[in-house]
Amino acid sequence: MKSKKRFGIISGTIIAAIVIIVYIIVQYNKAPVNRDFPEIEKKGILHIVTDLNPIGYFVSSDTIAGSNYELLQALQTYTNISFQISVENSLEKSFEGLKTGKYDLIARNIPINSNLRNEYSFTEAILNNRLVLVQRKAEFNNGIEPIRNHLDLSHKTLYVPKDSPSILRLQNLSHEIGDSIFIVENETYQANQLAYMVAAGEIDYTVCDVKTAESLSAKIPELDIKTDIGFTHFEGWAVRANSPILLDSLNTWIKKIKTTQEYQNILKRYYK
Repeated sequence: MKSKKRFGIISGTIIAAIVIIVYIIVQYNKAPVNRDFPEIEKKGILHIVTDLNPIGYFVSSDTIAGSNYELLQALQTYTNISFQISVENSLEKSFEGLKTGKYDLIARNIPINSNLRNEYSFTEAILNNRLVLVQRKAEFNNGIEPIRNHLDLSHKTLYVPKDSPSILRLQNLSHEIGDSIFIVENETYQANQLAYMVAAGEIDYTVCDVKTAESLSAKIPELDIKTDIGFTHFEGWAVRANSPILLDSLNTWIKKIKTTQEYQNILKRYYK
């Protein structure tokens, strides 16, 4: 009996220890990481995350292309640090990875706003952009004219990608018109895929940045993109708030590349 009792105590102690260790590991992984440029430079790798989309980063045949990809390749010339790029379409997961140290830089076009600035630091603006409503032209929508007045968005349902930065703007617009705009977050598709669904009549409305919308409308004649949803805003990349040296280095590189013809060529190539 004593041996059984002793065995039970030992087993319980081991299980408790394992639980505590697992808890500590989980909490450690959730805790914000304090890693700045000197630590990154010493290791020699900058961990970057971007999203898969038809303008910023995509695969064509066996070739990787996109505006953000080419900008990263151009910035690579200013440093000996290797750029290791991962793809994650969820902006929320990208920010979580930034916090935990899985990534050091989110290199995707993020509208720079005060809410996000409370937790993250944004680079020098990569470009100016604005949101537009993506809907069908009348001739492809049973003669129904496209929405031009924001008030007509009352009680309309707009589909956006999961964790899309546009959600905040739509929520603000709902307050501005004093009525509900129903927002459905799609966990599967990105803005370009939702635009194809609009063209096919599967959904009526989505929103995306005007640069992407112009690229899509050139290929999809059914789409109307003439209704602005927001004012022109700056878009940049994000780093941890506790990585000021990395931020300063990135800003120096970005300012340099923006003075070159290469930068202008990238904009022309992807944002005609």
